[in-house]
Amino acid sequence: MWWQIGLWANAIVAIAYLAIAYAIVRPLIESGQLRTNALGAATAAIFFTCAVHHGGHTVHMLLPYAGTEKSKGLALRASYDWEAAIWDIITAGIGVYYWTLRRTYGSLMRGAQLFEDMRQRESQALELNDNVLQGLVVAKLALDLDQREKATTALETAIGAASHMITDLLGTHPDRSDTGMLRSKAAALDEASST
Repeated sequence: MWWQIGLWANAIVAIAYLAIAYAIVRPLIESGQLRTNALGAATAAIFFTCAVHHGGHTVHMLLPYAGTEKSKGLALRASYDWEAAIWDIITAGIGVYYWTLRRTYGSLMRGAQLFEDMRQRESQALELNDNVLQGLVVAKLALDLDQREKATTALETAIGAASHMITDLLGTHPDRSDTGMLRSKAAALDEASST
């Protein structure tokens, strides 16, 4: 009985994981990122190899019905106990659950966006750093030259640019509190500068 449950669970795992591998590889190929996006390709390979492994269990348990590989197939059936069957059921459930999440998360899961190129993130971080740093340098120079109005304008410009870029990166409005991404406590200010 346990091997029959394992057979069906392994079949579901093989199908779900093969479909996941395809869903990851197809957009990588279409966008020309299969060779350049190592994380995406490795993730697809993990799902593909797991699909082949679980599919192999399914095939080996079915082969005795066809009159071939009886010794291996019967040995695999006999090795199944309730623990192995439960783990295969859990694994199958996770594979099916993944597909429900793909529908829920829509655009995040579409295409190669799931494995966005790290160079793009680095470029955005450098641009953010440059904009803020340049604004702070101008503000400091203006303060050193006792040009408070120019310093204030430079600081406001740098803060505005940083806020706009972060909003674009996160895709949220900075005043929204429903994102779950609020700071746990206020930014610390140096006491000496406030006195």
